[in-house]
Amino acid sequence: MVGYVFRRILSTVPVLLGVSILIFSFIHMIPGDPALAMLGERATDESIARVRANLGLDKPVWQQYLIYMGRVLQGDLGTSILRGDSITQELLTRFPATVELSVTAILLALLFGIPAGVFSAVKRNSWFDNGTMLLSLAGVSMPIFWLGLMMQTLFSVILRWFPTSAQLTATIEFKSVTHFVLIDAIAQGNGVVLVDYLHHLVMPAFALSTIPLATIARMTRSSMLDVLGQDYVRTAWAKGLRFSTVVLKHALRNALLPIVTVGGLLVGRLMAGAILTETVFSWPGIGRWLFDSIGARDYPIVQGVTLFVTSVIVLVNLLVDISYGLLDPRIRLQ
Repeated sequence: MVGYVFRRILSTVPVLLGVSILIFSFIHMIPGDPALAMLGERATDESIARVRANLGLDKPVWQQYLIYMGRVLQGDLGTSILRGDSITQELLTRFPATVELSVTAILLALLFGIPAGVFSAVKRNSWFDNGTMLLSLAGVSMPIFWLGLMMQTLFSVILRWFPTSAQLTATIEFKSVTHFVLIDAIAQGNGVVLVDYLHHLVMPAFALSTIPLATIARMTRSSMLDVLGQDYVRTAWAKGLRFSTVVLKHALRNALLPIVTVGGLLVGRLMAGAILTETVFSWPGIGRWLFDSIGARDYPIVQGVTLFVTSVIVLVNLLVDISYGLLDPRIRLQ
């Protein structure tokens, strides 16, 4: 198992290297001069040249890349052009909000998607199966930003059940130590903040979870149908084992591999969906920050956040690969 994990880790190194080169190259292909965006349209040629020299933009691209990666390996993602803030520090402040939103969304997707897929497979072609697959198709097809706006209109404006946006009510004063509001509220025993935070979290988390939920439900159903037709499952039924034993122990356990694969791939979709979700619900995470930075042409933020998010996705896929060896010993033996 140790050798398998080591090989998986080594395989991520060229992936991360290639991703960093692509991101660095694409950012430099974007039209517009960062120095001009920083100084404004009335800037003189001398001031633009001075800023370009300070930012290192007057050097060859390959040299800029080596300097940038040297800083990245030291944990320095650069500074914002417009505000001059440290991107790393701002990222550490905003990323916990995105983590809490994304983790809640994937937990909702797993909590409802796997049982829905299992029962759809067991009750194949029933009204429950048809209804679940219809809803999952609608969930995959619905744009997140449209769903978010419709939820705001119905549950915030018309019914007034949930707040429209933000992370906490403006009148509540709370200092988060770790920037994980949920964890800090529980650790400090602050029930008012905890309830208010969960109240604000419901709508954006549900909107973000719709596509993963629908995808997991459909994949679970497909995988379960394949496993339920295997000889060892029919033998388990013939032996008179309990329903829960056959479905959960024999069938679901062997159907988990493709579900885990889809779960790892959905992390990328969650990160992409978080940009729209956080923008619609004014959630103070990296998605909204990235959206605002793109509009302001603050290239170092766009580059740093994109590289960080991509690295997170690669890391999650690495964990998924390692979990394969735990779920199916045949994989690590190969």
